[in-house]
Amino acid sequence: MARSADKLARIAQETGGLAAAGDVTKPADRRNAVDAAVTRWGRIDVLVNNAGAGMYVPAWKANMTDVRYLYELNLLSVLEMIQLVVPGMRAQGGGMIVNVSSIAGKVSLPWFTNYTASKFAVCAMTDSLRIELAPYAIRCMTVCPGYVKTGFQDNALAGRPPDQLWRMKRMAITAEQCAEALVKGVEREKRTVVVPWPGHFLIWAYSLMPSLIDPFLARIYRGLELK
Repeated sequence: MARSADKLARIAQETGGLAAAGDVTKPADRRNAVDAAVTRWGRIDVLVNNAGAGMYVPAWKANMTDVRYLYELNLLSVLEMIQLVVPGMRAQGGGMIVNVSSIAGKVSLPWFTNYTASKFAVCAMTDSLRIELAPYAIRCMTVCPGYVKTGFQDNALAGRPPDQLWRMKRMAITAEQCAEALVKGVEREKRTVVVPWPGHFLIWAYSLMPSLIDPFLARIYRGLELK
C-alpha cells in the first residue's frame, strides 16, 4: 500500500504482489487495502507498518498543522492498521505485526524532535502490544533503521537536515538492505531489529552515558538552529 499508484503497480507486477494505492491516514483507504489482501489470499499473516514522514524544525516553533499530520501518519495510522488486522489474526490463530520505528525511536535527536517523539511512541506501543497480543499467538516486532537511502529527507514535512548529517550518507544502507533485515527478523521472531548493526552502539551509549552523548548531538543541532 502506498500513494504512488504507478510505482506500486510496477512493483506488484514484478513480484506477483497486490497493489492497493491509497493514503494510510485515510480510513477508507486503510480498509480497502486490508479487504483487498484478505480477498486475494484469505488471510493476513504479517502486517508491516512502514509509512512515515520527518520534520527538521525545532519543536518550539513547528507549524502545528504539520505536527498533527506527522503524528497522524507516524503513530495513529500504525494503531489504526493494527486494529483492522488483529481480529482476523485472532480468528486464524496468530500472526505478526511489524512496526518500523527508527534509531530515533531509541535515541532522542534534537533536530528531529517531533519525529523522535512519534517513533519513541511506536517503540513503546509495540512493546505493550507484544504483551497484550501474546495470548492470541500474535507476535510484535520493532524495526529501528538508521540512515536509509530513500527520498525521506527530500520529502520531509518541513525544514532540511543539519548540514553535518549529509556526511552520514557514507554509512547509509539501502531500502533493500533494510527490508532484508526486516524479513530475517520476522523469520526469527525477533523483538527488535536495529539496522545497520553499529546503531546498537549508539543506542547502548545513549542509554548508559547520556551526558556524554548529549554534547555530540547538540553540535549537530546547532547546524540546524543557525540556518
